[in-house]
Amino acid sequence: QVQLVESGGGSVQPGGSLRLSCAFSGRLFSIYNMGWYCQAPGKQRELVAGITSGGRTNYADTVKGRFTISRDKAKNTVYLQMNSLKPEDTAVYYCNAGLGGLRYWGQGTQVTVSS
Repeated sequence: QVQLVESGGGSVQPGGSLRLSCAFSGRLFSIYNMGWYCQAPGKQRELVAGITSGGRTNYADTVKGRFTISRDKAKNTVYLQMNSLKPEDTAVYYCNAGLGGLRYWGQGTQVTVSS
């Protein structure tokens, strides 16, 4: 069984930075594709950034050049470095792990960008 625990959310002013972490507990972290999703009030959950087991990354157009996803296989952890934050980045951010037909979600961490 896989469990994902996010941390690092909080409140920040526009232009600020946050780093989210997702701790993966379970077996075979290195072969899972990992991703960060966000869900704002009244909106659907959407992909922010993903990283494959081989380290290939992809980003939503809205965050390209501002956010960076990375993974540390020694620590079973995925990170999302968020820079130049904007009010429209405000959302609950969820970590996702995928392997074939398997999908796991964390409980989410709130990010609020406001002056």
